[in-house]
Amino acid sequence: MARNEEFNMMSGTRRAPGAEDGIVLTPAQEKNRRARNVAIGVAIALFMALFYLVTIIKLGGAVARPPV
Repeated sequence: MARNEEFNMMSGTRRAPGAEDGIVLTPAQEKNRRARNVAIGVAIALFMALFYLVTIIKLGGAVARPPV
């Protein structure tokens, strides 16, 4: 632990002196938050890919041959 950090005995967390009082996450909570954010990002990307594929399938060859 660096000298300029304060240690909270109740929660086992560290923070820099002068930092705003607020919610301080433990390393386990930060890891869980990161994993949840990655899962949400992957889910959104898959959802977008699904919409793209459905659009391409529905349009079919109409994209290559514009109506005359």
